[in-house]
Amino acid sequence: MKKFFAPLLALTMTSTAALAGGPVVVVEEGQPEVVAESPRSGWIVPVIIGAVILCAVACGNDDNEG
Repeated sequence: MKKFFAPLLALTMTSTAALAGGPVVVVEEGQPEVVAESPRSGWIVPVIIGAVILCAVACGNDDNEG
């Protein structure tokens, strides 16, 4: 009798543990869109460098040894 009920008992114990909690539903969320903003000061640095170069060329080195 024990040889008959032991496997049956083991089967019922494992099946109830496996089904406990119900099904698990996994919902994948969409990936967030990452948008890089253009820098606001993108034009300031070239303008300042250009002004320094223009000033260096315009002012020059006017050391006349006379």
